[in-house]
Amino acid sequence: MQSNQQLSEHSGHQGRQQRARGRGCLVTKASEGKTRLETLFQEGCAKIRLPDTFSNEMEAILINSSGGLTGGDTIEWGAVAGAGSKLVVTTQACEKIYKASFGTATVAARVTAEAGSVLHWLPQETILFDKASLSRRLEADIDLSAEFLAVEAVLLGRRAMGEMMRGGLFRDRWRIRHGGRLVHAEELRLDGDIERLAASASVLNGQVAFATLLYIGPLAEAMLPRVRDALGEYGGASEWQGKLVVRVAAEDGFALRKILVPVISHLRNGAPVPKVWNL
Repeated sequence: MQSNQQLSEHSGHQGRQQRARGRGCLVTKASEGKTRLETLFQEGCAKIRLPDTFSNEMEAILINSSGGLTGGDTIEWGAVAGAGSKLVVTTQACEKIYKASFGTATVAARVTAEAGSVLHWLPQETILFDKASLSRRLEADIDLSAEFLAVEAVLLGRRAMGEMMRGGLFRDRWRIRHGGRLVHAEELRLDGDIERLAASASVLNGQVAFATLLYIGPLAEAMLPRVRDALGEYGGASEWQGKLVVRVAAEDGFALRKILVPVISHLRNGAPVPKVWNL
């Protein structure tokens, strides 16, 4: 027969839930007119793959091998575009955030664009399921001579599947520094009755798909008219002091992509979105 202590320990192990943990980062360098890998690190559920691009830029695909995140899961990403190199970072698929029985999933990204480099941070959409809980953070340090583009898109459920994020938590924090000076900071928090908040005219006016795009570089002012034309009535864009900010909202993920893809292409000076976006 098992002792009371053994039964207690067994019960404790059953109550403990496995959590996803992952860290991945890479550093690029310029060599002989091409972008090459200098450092690659990955552990846990964070994987990074580097497909051939047949160009002078490097494309890095971030993969969460756990298949999604829930309360208590953590994943950290890092990317450094070394001086003179060109790096595009995207994800294999949409990140899925599932219902959290307790705790909050955390996703943190820290990116750096060194002198004369180009860094495009282009993850695919994050899908939040009902009662999901996510805290996300993006921090970037951009050299004055570098170009930077960041896109973060969110779906409050999958409307085509009859799904809706009715309740839960989503917190998004951006801190972007340009030449060591903080030039962009924002905090988004949707908490509690998400369906009611999204229905508010001052929040999403009933839309369930939205995105923020940020471009810092020498073409910000020139790109503004083209970006506004591509947005139409689905968003807005503004530019000042070399920074271009775009906000987009749509009725579902499909409609959001129809807007995002041409806007991203404009902000990439005509280059298409990464191929994994179309798979």
